Amino acid sequence: MAAYLQWRRFVFFDKELVKEPLGNDGAAPGATPASGSAASKFLCLPPGITVCDSGRGSLVFGDMEGQIWFLPRSLQLTGFQAYKLRVTHLYQLKQHNILASVGEDEEGINPLVKIWNLEKRDGGNPLCTRIFPAIPGTEPTVVSCLTVHENLNFMAIGFTDGSVTLNKGDITRDRHSKTQILHKGNYPVTGLAFRQAGKTTHLFVVTTENVQSYIVSGKDYPRVELDTHGCGLRCSALSDPSQDLQFIVAGDECVYLYQPDERGPCFAFEGHKLIAHWFRGYLVIVSRDRKVSPKSEFTSRDSQSSDKQILNIYDLCNKFIAYSAVFEDVVDVLAEWGSLYVLMRDGRVHALQEKDTQTKLEMLFKKNLFEMAINLAKSQHLDSDGLAQIFMQYGDHLYSKGNHDGAVQQYIRTIGKLEPSYVIRKFLDAQRIHNLTAYLQTLHRQSLANADHTTLLLNCYTKLKDSSKLEEFIKTKSESEVHFDVETAIKVLRQAGYYSHALYLAENHAHHEWYLKIQLEDIKNYQEALRYIGKLPFEQAESNMKRYGKILMHHIPEQTTQLLKGLCTDYRPSLEGHSDGEAPGCRANSEEFIPIFANNPRELKAFLEHMSEVQPDSPQGIYDTLLELRLQNWAHEKDPQVKEKLHAEAISLLKSGRFCDVFDKALVLCQMHDFQDGVLYLYEQGKLFQQIMHYHMQHEQYRQVITVCERHGEQDPSLWEQALSYFARKEEDCKEYVAAVLKHIENKNLMPPLLVVQTLAHNSTATLSVIRDYLVQKLQKQSQQIAQDELRVRRYREETTRIRQEIQELKASPKIFQKTKCSICNSALELPSVHFLCGHSFHQHCFESYSESDADCPTCLPENRKVMDMIRAQEQKRDLHDQFQHQLKCSNDSFSVIADYFGRGVFNKLTLLTDPPTARLTSSLEAGLQRDLLMHSRRGT
Repeated sequence: MAAYLQWRRFVFFDKELVKEPLGNDGAAPGATPASGSAASKFLCLPPGITVCDSGRGSLVFGDMEGQIWFLPRSLQLTGFQAYKLRVTHLYQLKQHNILASVGEDEEGINPLVKIWNLEKRDGGNPLCTRIFPAIPGTEPTVVSCLTVHENLNFMAIGFTDGSVTLNKGDITRDRHSKTQILHKGNYPVTGLAFRQAGKTTHLFVVTTENVQSYIVSGKDYPRVELDTHGCGLRCSALSDPSQDLQFIVAGDECVYLYQPDERGPCFAFEGHKLIAHWFRGYLVIVSRDRKVSPKSEFTSRDSQSSDKQILNIYDLCNKFIAYSAVFEDVVDVLAEWGSLYVLMRDGRVHALQEKDTQTKLEMLFKKNLFEMAINLAKSQHLDSDGLAQIFMQYGDHLYSKGNHDGAVQQYIRTIGKLEPSYVIRKFLDAQRIHNLTAYLQTLHRQSLANADHTTLLLNCYTKLKDSSKLEEFIKTKSESEVHFDVETAIKVLRQAGYYSHALYLAENHAHHEWYLKIQLEDIKNYQEALRYIGKLPFEQAESNMKRYGKILMHHIPEQTTQLLKGLCTDYRPSLEGHSDGEAPGCRANSEEFIPIFANNPRELKAFLEHMSEVQPDSPQGIYDTLLELRLQNWAHEKDPQVKEKLHAEAISLLKSGRFCDVFDKALVLCQMHDFQDGVLYLYEQGKLFQQIMHYHMQHEQYRQVITVCERHGEQDPSLWEQALSYFARKEEDCKEYVAAVLKHIENKNLMPPLLVVQTLAHNSTATLSVIRDYLVQKLQKQSQQIAQDELRVRRYREETTRIRQEIQELKASPKIFQKTKCSICNSALELPSVHFLCGHSFHQHCFESYSESDADCPTCLPENRKVMDMIRAQEQKRDLHDQFQHQLKCSNDSFSVIADYFGRGVFNKLTLLTDPPTARLTSSLEAGLQRDLLMHSRRGT
């Protein structure tokens, strides 16, 4: 039970008398007339009003004359005759323009229920859609209350004899509605209300002595007895959803709230209750101080009319009285157009207009009632910005009073709306560091802190030396629970010397770089840093080894080398507790880690040899560095046996075939370290035979010069010429080597004899005996060649003479064809047949089948075609003088080039027949005949 005596009273409503409108301008109720105009009269309702209600934009009244009046917002009062005698009850639906009324058309107790459709008209009046008697049986009784469900399917009527009738179905039509007695009792029914919860419909019934509820949406209408306390007429109401649609019963001692199945809270509002209404979250009660039994409401109403009546507006949620005023003889209180209207017995109407939320809050602020202001703002559904403003003002108030703990709690409620710096500046004093810590903790929990806030909070923890709070702050269970910038926290903890906490954050939130920085630069724990890198995924392990590999190599070279071997071959993170052996490994580019070994040649050699053995397809840089390292070791080694071993290793590496694409680089390395065997090997692999020759010539290794010529002379014949020139310049006795060179030159015919003689003429030791055998053999070969050429010339001349005679015979003598067989099928010739001057004969059908043209002999055609191709080739090439000049300059044997071009006919005009000049003057027909004769392809007739 809540005693209202402790509730504060406020004036959250403005009261004024409603005035009649000026003309037809449609002024709102309570509007003040314009300056300079005549004062408006106060609105006065018709006399004899007995009942009223509101809804659908109008106030509705019923009087003792049977009329129903409507007062819209324009305050233009209209009415119509609804009953012949009087109107006793009205109920205006809020969601439909339907009005239910109870009244009397004749003397006696015979109340009638009429349903009016206000949207339709019948002779200027609202259409009455249904009329039926209110009394369910034959016993006369008076109607005490009326209620209608907003879905138009239920209507309940209460009577003074304690009975309640329920109309179920469409209440606007007789055919679809069914009336039955729902409740019978011994006490007058004083209040009814429908409550809809989902698909279930409840009906609250209150009498002067008890409260009960029915489920009317079912069949059996189960009843629940809620209380044994009742109330008077018009002292019950149904709250809105802000109070969970509770049924309110205003008794003289207390105001009770009910759910359909149980009683709720109660409030001790003293005074004899006359009227109870619910208005926008407020409970409106009109009461008298003098206590009168609710039963007297039916008998002694007029005797009490002169008493003073108090209207209180209660805020049940926030526990205060929003308005309280004294009125004389209140008829009823209605709610419409966002205001309350108090109807007086003398016909005047008072309007109670609620102040806006900001005005009410300012009134509370002036009295420093911030808690109440907060509750009011929440109940009024003020937005979060407005609430934050109240929290800030409340916090400022508490801060000014020295209540820093309470102030910081209010400031915490402004997080997300109020700039954090506003609060932080107030608590920077060292004595208030606890308050600042509380604020910053909440700021982080709501994930609204920035890096500066994290820094400040951690500094607070470190200054307070509160390790438990610090651990609680940083040791969250999951990434989603982290409400701060982890990197900033690591920096602050590291700077403050809390290395273990910083390491915890770095490890749990995968800030690998910070973890390794702390381990290597602050703690100097190189083993742990290396172990941590070995647990990382491949990409992170690779990048961190590139960054910190030199430091680790300097302090723990062997372990670092082992990790690098694994990282560059088949890396798998070393997960604690188990190892995923089936997962495919990754490998890094081993060449990129070579700089790490800058001051560790022994480990570098081990790493490079491991990579070359385990991973033959390692990058070229691995082999280049390994070669350089082996050559360095070979060059600086003093022990002959070890030097020989290093020599063999270097040669073996060169012969591995890994330096084909970087030949120049390997050659430079060998030359830099004076590794002659490697240089010669690379020369040979690179087919640099001239360089091999020069090397042996520089070292006067005569036998090796000859060996090089013998091995590579076929690929580069100029080696023999260089060897001859080299030995010719030597003043020493080199006859043996000169003879060997001359022998090969002679066999391969590499140099003209005159050039050989000129070359050896510079050597004073080279006598005639040295080249005698060479010259003799050369002259003998030339003599043999001359003899062969003369024989070939003689044979060509005889052949030419024979051909000329044959041509002459063809010109002057007849040709006798004596062939008896076909040259194709070898069968006996039969007419028709085809004969050629070349002596071949064919059947005509054989000739047509095998010949490619009518003018050519099929048998001689292949040979003749070769001759013609040669002639055409000579004709195409005999004018290629540029090509001839180029070949002449580039060739070692110019004479052979000239002879070749002579043979092609470049230097003479082609003549097909060697006839006397007179023969060239014959007619064109004779010239054509000569060509045909030469080709042996003239067809006989």
